[in-house]
Amino acid sequence: MYRAHEQEKKRMYNQRVIQVEHATFTPLVFSTSGGVGPEADKLLRNLANRISAKRQETYSHVISFLRRRYRFDLLRTSVISLRGHRSLNKSHRLKDLDLNLEKVAY
Repeated sequence: MYRAHEQEKKRMYNQRVIQVEHATFTPLVFSTSGGVGPEADKLLRNLANRISAKRQETYSHVISFLRRRYRFDLLRTSVISLRGHRSLNKSHRLKDLDLNLEKVAY
């Protein structure tokens, strides 16, 4: 499943990125349940390797932190897209909304 989505993204964007932006393209495919595509997994491993070397931390702790962080961020984003963002300052109240509802005769 992940490879198919990665190939689709490469097919759609790779030529434009190479020709217009003169760069490389690595599709990052994540699922809302926390799954990671092969290219995204390579990126996370490379990032964890660099962070662990720079901060003198163990690789296992860094990769665990990164995976957990990405999964919770994806989960939070999914919940916000389904439910909406909860903010402390409500810009409107339900009784103040003018819904322009008209009575419909049945």
